[in-house]
Amino acid sequence: MSETGELTLDIRGATALITIDHPRKRNAMTTPMWSAWPALMEQVVADPDIRVVVLTGAAGHFCAGADISELDTILDNDRPTLAHEAIARCPKPTIAAINGSCVGGGVLMAGACDMRIAGLSSRFGVPPANLGLVYPPIPLERLVRLIGPAATKYLVFTAELIGGERARHIGFVDELLPDDVVLHRALALADDIAKRSQLSIQATKDLVDRMVDRTLTDERVDAWMAQVAGSPDMAEGVAAFLERRRSHFTWNGAGLAG
Repeated sequence: MSETGELTLDIRGATALITIDHPRKRNAMTTPMWSAWPALMEQVVADPDIRVVVLTGAAGHFCAGADISELDTILDNDRPTLAHEAIARCPKPTIAAINGSCVGGGVLMAGACDMRIAGLSSRFGVPPANLGLVYPPIPLERLVRLIGPAATKYLVFTAELIGGERARHIGFVDELLPDDVVLHRALALADDIAKRSQLSIQATKDLVDRMVDRTLTDERVDAWMAQVAGSPDMAEGVAAFLERRRSHFTWNGAGLAG
């Protein structure tokens, strides 16, 4: 464990487990940690054997946000936004496994994932009003899309920490479980997703995200349909269904460029 914190990568079969490791400060993000995200996500995307990414935190906490001792440095650069975008733009499914503190930049990182599984001990907060800050529009807009404008305003205006039940109620958390099974559930879910057609999954992720961003074009749809036409996955899926056996999908592309 680094004194300034680090991100660790553990490949478990078809799953990449990324751990935010700075337990001395409840996994607060330092400048080197923010800077490490883009290259780490590029590594994960480039590996055809990795099908799903799980993000978690060390020692019972997810992430307490930015390291306040480095606040001036962070405000002078766009490393946090680049980190959030590296997670959000990953073409492969991403799951956040959350225990303990998930605050500030931790909320934005978890919100950049496709799914969030949280423990009963989890606490969520968006505290810029305690610090006189304004979050950048890109990750803030993603939060609005996820939980809505009213819930976003409530969290920012009050800077209140809310529990897992409330986070699930407003739509931030997908599953709320006992703390000791959160990571196990996330890894089991990742393993299950990894067995499905990655063409179906990556195409759907891309199309849904572009629908939300209002950037979906006919050309993009046509490109994915061409992938379907050129892939053996559909024939394999139909054959497996008729033969009552498990499918063995082979498409392992990393999505389409652009």
